[in-house]
Amino acid sequence: MNEEEKGFFERVYAVVRQIPYGRVTSYGAIARYLGTGGSARMVGWAMNNAHNMDDIPAHRVVNRNGVLTGKHHFPGTTLMQQLLENEGIVVLDDQIVGFRECFWDPAVLLDSNS
Repeated sequence: MNEEEKGFFERVYAVVRQIPYGRVTSYGAIARYLGTGGSARMVGWAMNNAHNMDDIPAHRVVNRNGVLTGKHHFPGTTLMQQLLENEGIVVLDDQIVGFRECFWDPAVLLDSNS
């Protein structure tokens, strides 16, 4: 990983650390907040790289439709779902039920600490 990627990943992690308990966001929302709207896939790579970092709640980052697309990066077959359900988020068939209600948009909410 080059220095530019390393810096981008650290910026992603700084946002992910702020996602509140019981809320989720998307790869694209993080990319837009960072001013790199077309880099949702790179946010995904950062999340893939974070699977061994205990201080990164990577389970709270899903795709734009609320689908647990990163679940295969967690140990076991249902750990991502279990972590979300432990926070009160309902998951059915690998998709968050009521996604809009638990969605946290860093561009709108980060500065207000919501």
